[in-house]
Amino acid sequence: MVDRVNVLGIGVSAISLSQAVDHLAAWIADSARQAHYVCCADAHSIMEGYRDPDLRRVYNHADLLTPDGIPLVWLCHAAGYDQVTRVYGPDLLLAACQHGLSLGWRHYFYGGSQETLDHLTTNLLTRFPDLQIVGTDSPPFRALTPVEDDAAIQRINASRADVIWVGLGAPKQDRWMADHAVRLAAPVLIGVGAAFDFHAGSKPQAPLWMQKRGLEWLFRLLTEPRRLWRRYAITIPSFILLTMLQRLGWRHFDLAN
Repeated sequence: MVDRVNVLGIGVSAISLSQAVDHLAAWIADSARQAHYVCCADAHSIMEGYRDPDLRRVYNHADLLTPDGIPLVWLCHAAGYDQVTRVYGPDLLLAACQHGLSLGWRHYFYGGSQETLDHLTTNLLTRFPDLQIVGTDSPPFRALTPVEDDAAIQRINASRADVIWVGLGAPKQDRWMADHAVRLAAPVLIGVGAAFDFHAGSKPQAPLWMQKRGLEWLFRLLTEPRRLWRRYAITIPSFILLTMLQRLGWRHFDLAN
């Protein structure tokens, strides 16, 4: 059981990148192949969960809710968990691909455009020539019909995937994993947000110095201002204020089940 740090009523897993990969390996090696889902949370995810009780339950029921954003790493350190490192979706994807090579892990990619998936698989196979990619699926942006959803599940299960990478964007991907985990045969589902776009080369990543200083939100805002300005104009100030009040003991947030 991984300790969790209460951030606005959401339990962030006090974990490092290497520890997260170890958990994936244990779940995949388990003969029971019970489904586990992993959410990668940043400040925006926490604020969405803070506002939405149903999403908050999705996050608190996740087998891991990793500190995808540096501010969450800082909050874990402030709570006494000095071993915590950023478990960033794009980094977790690469680390799991590398770790699973010798173990024969089978990977399935769900989400994004077909063009993005084609570039993603090409780039990953260039980097990891022995990587086992057993399927990709580009679902329509709209909600799937029950027939379409059943067909997608059948395709995924037929692939005998060990890890399903879900790139639908948060929180859509997190709700999808929570809803579908019991119907899927894979032992691991991981929501990785924009990782497909980053590793496909269709979107730029923030420079490492900005990532380490918790400024990735600023880079993304500068590269996609029309899409993101409302999100960050509200999210970042609200997150800072609420977490400050929580740290000072002036506001209390219970972990929701």
